[in-house]
Amino acid sequence: MDLESYLQAALYYEDLEPGARWLSPRRTVTEADVVNFAGLSGDYNSLHTDAVYAAQHAFGQRAAHGLLTLAIASGLTTRMPVYRLMDKSRLALTELSCRWRKPVFIGDTLQVALSIGEKRLSRGRPDAGKVTLDRTVLNQRGDVVLESAWVTLVRLREARP
Repeated sequence: MDLESYLQAALYYEDLEPGARWLSPRRTVTEADVVNFAGLSGDYNSLHTDAVYAAQHAFGQRAAHGLLTLAIASGLTTRMPVYRLMDKSRLALTELSCRWRKPVFIGDTLQVALSIGEKRLSRGRPDAGKVTLDRTVLNQRGDVVLESAWVTLVRLREARP
């Protein structure tokens, strides 16, 4: 595929096959990430920001905010070629659910396994369908730290009558 064809390429609802799976690039969680997220969110919970307190917690060290892990998952997903190919057809995020399975610590390296889950045509929009994008976040040991389902409104190649 030449560059011009690649730039024009797009994936639509019909192209997304349930069960298809891709891996994102990896990213290491840093001290700066945790500090900046605390400032941005206003969440200065001691588990995230106080090393002495966190050392006495069951985790034994500071943990990254759960919502920071979710935000990193979002960012890693946007770096994936398959996700970029959906840019022209992705209309909106309509639902999000997640479960945090294990803590994420400063120095952990995260990666997202993205898979296509359930698909269904939209009741209200003849030009779109809803696709569940399952995002599983793994740490450097392959442990699942977060499981999430992002229901996304995706344009059909051609609107239904």
